Amino acid sequence: MSKTVTIRLSNEDYRAILTVAKHERRPISNFITHRVMEAIANMNPVDDAEMKEILSDEKVMKSIEHGHKQFAQRKGRFV
Repeated sequence: MSKTVTIRLSNEDYRAILTVAKHERRPISNFITHRVMEAIANMNPVDDAEMKEILSDEKVMKSIEHGHKQFAQRKGRFV
């Protein structure tokens, strides 16, 4: 089910978003949703094929698990 979200925009931001949304022939809500979802998708630096390769590599997975355990025990340091 869809949810309604209220956001506060300055008049300047609203006009800028409206201009681009109109240029793309989208309603403002669709434009904002599209751009936010696009940004979220771009946050993942690993594509599906690469992730599958990582998950299938036992040596890499053991190393990740070891690092996770050390982190949970607060051992080591972040660099």
